[in-house]
Amino acid sequence: MMELPQTTGVAEVTTVSESVLVKCEVEDSLASNGEELFDNPNLLSPKCEDASLATFLGISGPSKLELDTEESVLVCFDNEEMIHSKELKSHQRINKRKKQHTCDICQKNLSSSYNLKLHQSLHTGEGLFKCDVCKKCFTTSSSLNIHQRVHTGAKPFQCDVCNKCFSHSGYLTSHQRVHTGEKPFKCDTCKKCFTKSSSLNVHQRVHTGEKPFQCDVCKKCFPQSSQLTVHQRLHTGEKPFKCDTCKKCFTTSSGLNVHQRVHAGEKLYKCNMCNGTFSTSSHLKTHRRVHTVEKPFQCSVCDKCFSRSSSLNHHKIAHTGEKLFKCDTCKKCFTASSSLNVHQRVHTGEKPYKCDVCNRIFSRKSSLNRHLKTHPKKKSDNS
Repeated sequence: MMELPQTTGVAEVTTVSESVLVKCEVEDSLASNGEELFDNPNLLSPKCEDASLATFLGISGPSKLELDTEESVLVCFDNEEMIHSKELKSHQRINKRKKQHTCDICQKNLSSSYNLKLHQSLHTGEGLFKCDVCKKCFTTSSSLNIHQRVHTGAKPFQCDVCNKCFSHSGYLTSHQRVHTGEKPFKCDTCKKCFTKSSSLNVHQRVHTGEKPFQCDVCKKCFPQSSQLTVHQRLHTGEKPFKCDTCKKCFTTSSGLNVHQRVHAGEKLYKCNMCNGTFSTSSHLKTHRRVHTVEKPFQCSVCDKCFSRSSSLNHHKIAHTGEKLFKCDTCKKCFTASSSLNVHQRVHTGEKPYKCDVCNRIFSRKSSLNRHLKTHPKKKSDNS
């Protein structure tokens, strides 16, 4: 008979050498007996905060282990049961369920006591690493170091192909897939592939219909938080993206990028039916419906169909009478954001439409078109 400390793992007992293998669950280190593990500090995991084996193995008290001289057995120190090797996996699964690491504050289950300790620091604030600039807290120093690059602007990870730099190695890895074409994340439903797991997670909401982000004002729901953020600007009137050329403002950076092509004269997208050119792929897609007479957007109230989703949304207001778009200056309300934009020129004095004949300027395109009719058309040389 020999004595061993009670551990959270299992010990294997053989009749050949009658040795005991004590397994470290953190590093998978093995020692031939308990005393060797006590005496050999090299076998102790560097992840353990305390150099004592008691802390390392979670010892709660000594327990006697009797060697079976007839056959090999496994002894579980969690509950002092003798089990055969063929029953080990099933036994360990049962014990794992019994010994879940649960946060007593929010009841969240964690995979280890170490992760539980990190998680609980979010509740208590103890042991957190705080950013000196914005006071945001993190559970690890490495997370804090990565976050601080937001303030310093440091981007130490550079792409070998295009030399673009990133603040995090993970961002660089995702970016490099643009060059390699690698898309390792596949949707089980439609087999579409993505470069990032986050993109796959968002895409899967198309199939599930999940829209977890709700607007507090109109209760409209969205599958992405970024879509909700952009939508909320319709209510607040916020337009944080300004054109340096004409000072026009936009709710999204993509809207600004598209607008800037007007000044640059860029029209990258060409219709293969009439050779018309457009500044955005969406404008080209909408234009093609002129040729196909496709009207995929149908009103659920009166069944009228439209070639553009924006036209459908504008039409729906005729049924509801809602005026969601308010002028910050005079508080007048409008049924469409485009109507609000035109109205705001009354206050700003903006007149973006210019007559090429007499250089007169107008606040509305319709006013310019009406004005152009006052100029006689040039006669052709053959007439």
